[in-house]
Amino acid sequence: MAKSTVERILDAAEARFAERGFSATSVGEIADAVGIRGPSLYKHFATKRDLYDAVMKRLLDPYFEMLTTLLTPPRDAKQAQRNLETVATHYFATPNLARLMQHAALAGGDEVETLMKEWLNPFFRRAAQLTPRLPALAGGDARDSIFLVMAFHNIMSGYITMAPLHRPLLGEDPLSPRARARHLRFLQRLARGLWMSRG
Repeated sequence: MAKSTVERILDAAEARFAERGFSATSVGEIADAVGIRGPSLYKHFATKRDLYDAVMKRLLDPYFEMLTTLLTPPRDAKQAQRNLETVATHYFATPNLARLMQHAALAGGDEVETLMKEWLNPFFRRAAQLTPRLPALAGGDARDSIFLVMAFHNIMSGYITMAPLHRPLLGEDPLSPRARARHLRFLQRLARGLWMSRG
């Protein structure tokens, strides 16, 4: 079934925002990629900011659905590994999300403020709830869960955004199925080790 005009606009906008960021992307080039004129795009999205917000919502809403319906606080190391695998699989399925967040973090200002308020703050709070306390880690305290969530977020998003830099180190595309599977196995071992460190 053919995609609607709105879906094609969102696809094109996601690709451009992921490649160049919000500020460096023009509505005109998005319209050109879709094969429509700028005024036609504005019939669907009143401003470039509205379009950007719609792109982010489309990418991030599945995260919240995943965190609220698929994941439960881990009971053991295997459950912790399954939770991590679910999250990692989602990262790999939506690589543009990591790229968009990187652009937002570097740009700062309204971009990062909106991202944090509307999406990432709730995301990190929920993820921290699903993360076990780790008192055995360097005399850790109750705040360690959020640092652990940030660390795994950085591992996953950095793996995607830095893939061109890491290609020579691996000798293959880090985003190839084989390399992704190896990375996931590494993360599972790490999750198991952290779980066991709880004592």
